[in-house]
Amino acid sequence: MKLIIQIPCYNESETLEVALDDLPKQLDGIDEIEYLIINDGSKDNTVEVAKKWGVHHVVNFPQNKGLAKGFMAGLDECLRQGADIIVNTDADNQYCADDIQPLIQPILDGYAEYVIGARPIDDTEHFSFIKKKLQHFGSWVVRKASDTDIPDAPSGFRAISREAAMRINVVNNYTYTLETIVQAGREKLAITSVPIRTNEELRPSRLFKSIWGYVKKSIVTILRAYMMYKPLKCFTFLTIPPALIGLAYIIRFLIFVVQGSASGHVQSLILACTLLIIAFLTGTMGLLADMISGNRKILADTQYHVKKTEYDALYKQIKEREEKEKELRAKENGKYNKAV
Repeated sequence: MKLIIQIPCYNESETLEVALDDLPKQLDGIDEIEYLIINDGSKDNTVEVAKKWGVHHVVNFPQNKGLAKGFMAGLDECLRQGADIIVNTDADNQYCADDIQPLIQPILDGYAEYVIGARPIDDTEHFSFIKKKLQHFGSWVVRKASDTDIPDAPSGFRAISREAAMRINVVNNYTYTLETIVQAGREKLAITSVPIRTNEELRPSRLFKSIWGYVKKSIVTILRAYMMYKPLKCFTFLTIPPALIGLAYIIRFLIFVVQGSASGHVQSLILACTLLIIAFLTGTMGLLADMISGNRKILADTQYHVKKTEYDALYKQIKEREEKEKELRAKENGKYNKAV
């Protein structure tokens, strides 16, 4: 069982070594641990620090592409390198590395494919009161949108099985944290969470410049992800209000017709027809969006099989190479023992 721990990095030369030093060298149920960083266009010597420390793999972006792109590039490289489990953590050492064992345990035990580390938000001192409340509210919204029970949706401390990693897609350019939970919930991946600890803050968060900027982007990300996986339901909600109001105005107009005073209420009929046309067009868009969603599922399934074919071939090559290396080492040890 091979575990690769990936760390997205952007100008992290000052904190990266601290985070790397805390990472485990061995874990129960894991035969091999490797480390990977995603250099997201860093302008400092982040890569040099990582290589000097002994990181096995480096994914390089010539310019900053954002956390979502970096996360997906990291998953891709981890799969290419034969990872059975992938752990994602931060370069600022926010998460306690000793909690990697409980984080991967549900995957090792076979009852989860995707595990989110739930931080003690209320007990985190460097989180402001507003941020704590917004974290709870945002996680509640994600739970409703994804039909999951994840208490800390924005947490970046995650463990992902090989199978789940091949099914994950991120289309927004902002962050992977919210969209992947909605996707996992709607695609019926086995997703769960475990409580984790956090370390003292080494630097301020770089994901957002202000609380309200973060809220705005998060809302757009959640709505976009939900509409992608449940378009008919979303458009149905948009269809109901104009349809009901339009019907109410028509009933009102018919009442005036029965009373013989409809001539002064033609405007109501025009408004009702307009609202019903809007409702009809919205419903039609919902049906089209649902068909597009069905096509997306087919494409996602095709992409999964292409990835599986490609990555499994690489996985087989890696395992064969490792077996040959073991045989060579065994032969060399045998020759040495005979010589002794």
